[in-house]
Amino acid sequence: MLWEAAEFVGNFQRHNKPPVGGLFAVGASDGAQLVGVAIVGHPVARLAQDGVTAEVTRCCVRVGAPKGTGGALYAACWRAARALGWRRLITYTLQSESGASLRGAGMHCIAELPANNPKGWQSRPGREWQPVVGQPKFLWAFNA
Repeated sequence: MLWEAAEFVGNFQRHNKPPVGGLFAVGASDGAQLVGVAIVGHPVARLAQDGVTAEVTRCCVRVGAPKGTGGALYAACWRAARALGWRRLITYTLQSESGASLRGAGMHCIAELPANNPKGWQSRPGREWQPVVGQPKFLWAFNA
């Protein structure tokens, strides 16, 4: 399912490329086709890699998907993460996004983060700059 979710993100995500890997993915269907996916992996930020936290690295919903699809995907990620032993699930949104699907799923905004500096980001080998990285974000969390 991870490869299928990554392919979906590649086709429909408006501001991010598919992640390189992940722990698991969930999908939503309207009965005829896949209308949304969410991919969960280890936290991208090294300071969040505490052994109890997982991160929704991508949540992508097709235009025209049923209302509430995004929230249903986040809630499914949290149920699956808890079942697998994770005690915290985080994700980030751009400050320009409403966060309605996260609030609908029961997540809480726990921090406001400034935009990353492109020079600092590129100083680490293997990192590829994406414009979304240079935008301010909100950090959201489910806590067990």
